[in-house]
Amino acid sequence: MQRDHSRGGEGRDGLIGLFWFSLLRIDRERAVLRWAEEKPQELRLEEIGETYGRYRLHVPELERGMMRSLESYGQLSPIVVFLHEGRWELLDGFKRLGAARKLQSMERLVARRIEADERAAKAAIYGLNRAGGRTREIEEAWIVHALVREDGLTQVEVAELLGRHKSWVCRRLALIEKLGPEARAELQVGLLTPTAARQLVRLPAGNQAGILELVRREGLSTNELTGIVDLWVECPARVQQQYILQHPREALAQEKGVDLPSHDPRLSSAGNRIFEQLGGLLRQLSRMEVWLAHQGRTGITPEDRRILQPRFERLSRDAASVAALSADMAMECENDGRIDTQRNHSHVLQPSLASPDREDARCRP
Repeated sequence: MQRDHSRGGEGRDGLIGLFWFSLLRIDRERAVLRWAEEKPQELRLEEIGETYGRYRLHVPELERGMMRSLESYGQLSPIVVFLHEGRWELLDGFKRLGAARKLQSMERLVARRIEADERAAKAAIYGLNRAGGRTREIEEAWIVHALVREDGLTQVEVAELLGRHKSWVCRRLALIEKLGPEARAELQVGLLTPTAARQLVRLPAGNQAGILELVRREGLSTNELTGIVDLWVECPARVQQQYILQHPREALAQEKGVDLPSHDPRLSSAGNRIFEQLGGLLRQLSRMEVWLAHQGRTGITPEDRRILQPRFERLSRDAASVAALSADMAMECENDGRIDTQRNHSHVLQPSLASPDREDARCRP
């Protein structure tokens, strides 16, 4: 079944595509990419080349859906081709062509021709699909990479050609040149989202496989991946990175701190006071733990270390005392609040804790 295509086709191949192409500049002489004057024509399937199919994803499920559509309704809109070295090359309609080749009832497709060179042809692939609202970032990246590395355009020229900002071009180029092969393969088949891929390209290529495996193993969300990459970039030491790989969510929690409520309606006034103090103390401990684990050995100068040493020594002593007392308190709470008032804590009580307002002179910088 064939339809009348003399009026320029339907949907994205119609007015939207014509309007977009009327504005697209393809070279420094400001030549305009345009449709050929002639009406759509029928082409035998074997006449149509698929050289430019390397810039499109092949999705078998969509091709099978196109087969059903062609069987039920025929070809509703023409494919788009251009004449290259004496052969018709397909620019838009790869699913239609693939589906038609699997149907014995179809030997020809109706096609419209655009006048273009190789650069403009690649831009046309992007433009026709953008007009239909169905571009994928990996396909855009393939086109950008080809225009820059094969055709020798600068990123600014590619941005002008495609009607996008230079930063957009730079991000697409990074998906090809900075994304590791394993991540690129997963992006191509849809297992990795473009947003996640953009996070991975912030990492050296040698680290991407490990983080990608972490994402799969732990089922990390895109937001969690972003946090992990942030931590990784800030923590160059191997021991810190190993901790992130082994305990990703714990590392993220330490980075963000513990956001505890400041009031519990079940507690008395005295209970809520200590509840609030514990919350503030835990938040401070969490921040200090993150700093010590991820920045402490690289973030300060030797002179800083000399001055801060007495305070870290006091922190170590006092933290040990508080840890021992807290363990006792937790045990007493577990025993339904039956507190043994005769218990002697003198073995853990430090003078500095007994007099919290008095600072040990040795700790002063």
